[in-house]
Amino acid sequence: MKKWYLGEGEQSDVVVSTRIRLARNLEDYPFPSRLDTKSRVQINEMIHKAVPEAAGLRYIEMKTLTQPEIVSLAERHMISPEFASDTDGRALLLSEDEDVSIMLCEEDHIRLQVMTSGLALSESYDKANKLDDALNETLRFAFDERLGYLTQCPTNIGTGMRASVMLHLPALTATHSIGTLAVTVSKLGLTLRGAYGEGTAPMGDLYQLSNQVTLGISEEAAIENLKTIVLQLAAQERAARQELIKSIECQDDIYRAYGILKSARILSTKEFMHLISKVRMGAVSGLLDVDPKHMSELMVTLQPAGISAKVGKNLAPRERDIERARIVRETI
Repeated sequence: MKKWYLGEGEQSDVVVSTRIRLARNLEDYPFPSRLDTKSRVQINEMIHKAVPEAAGLRYIEMKTLTQPEIVSLAERHMISPEFASDTDGRALLLSEDEDVSIMLCEEDHIRLQVMTSGLALSESYDKANKLDDALNETLRFAFDERLGYLTQCPTNIGTGMRASVMLHLPALTATHSIGTLAVTVSKLGLTLRGAYGEGTAPMGDLYQLSNQVTLGISEEAAIENLKTIVLQLAAQERAARQELIKSIECQDDIYRAYGILKSARILSTKEFMHLISKVRMGAVSGLLDVDPKHMSELMVTLQPAGISAKVGKNLAPRERDIERARIVRETI
């Protein structure tokens, strides 16, 4: 089955993917941080039994995975970096095509997320909401009539929903517009940061735009607000791209990046992400005869742990860089 990072969707020249995440906790049980390992495992198994068989989710105890496999899941946005940092009493429910994942006993008992190619906020929410409803038929979620869903972090109380999109913004980055945009969207209840969440750098000019407000607003209103801003940012990125691409210097930069990726024998993560971002911009602009979908796939799958997981063994940094260069040459 086709994974989310292998597909194309609406606004895919700018919007790489959409994610809807719901945080839920079981009534009458302490938050995971207050539970011992045995209690966490019991809660994980309880949630697992409540998942409809039709959902087709595989149950994975995190302690059974190798470190490269765990970090690779975080690189592909299936789990959070925090979830990857500690396997004690944690489990994952994952669909075959990786569009649905449920982290068990992360910050909350349940972190349910749906990922989709391109801009698909309503579709992703509908899918997440149906699975949430199915779980709620068996499990009793911690809910307050005034506050909404109760979560360990106060910033998630209310809807418990985080809607986000991953954006490729090389032109707005090149024109030094990101800082101003981040301030502007924050006034609208949104946050713009690196693709791997809070505190991460925007490698490859990939950014995550998500809602900040979960209390006193409906899921539908939050999604509509986010969609409106995404479309505006996409329009600004295209306008900046069209101006940049007219420059012979920009064209030269793109073709040089393309030439290096086609020929390089060693590529570090930082250099690779810098170059692939330029090539993807050239591809979506029509300057290069390259499939942007393949560029998006490489951006996601050729992170350090992903390469080690792909070959089935731990690789030293130099070995990873050599393997990354080989895969890029064969793909491009």
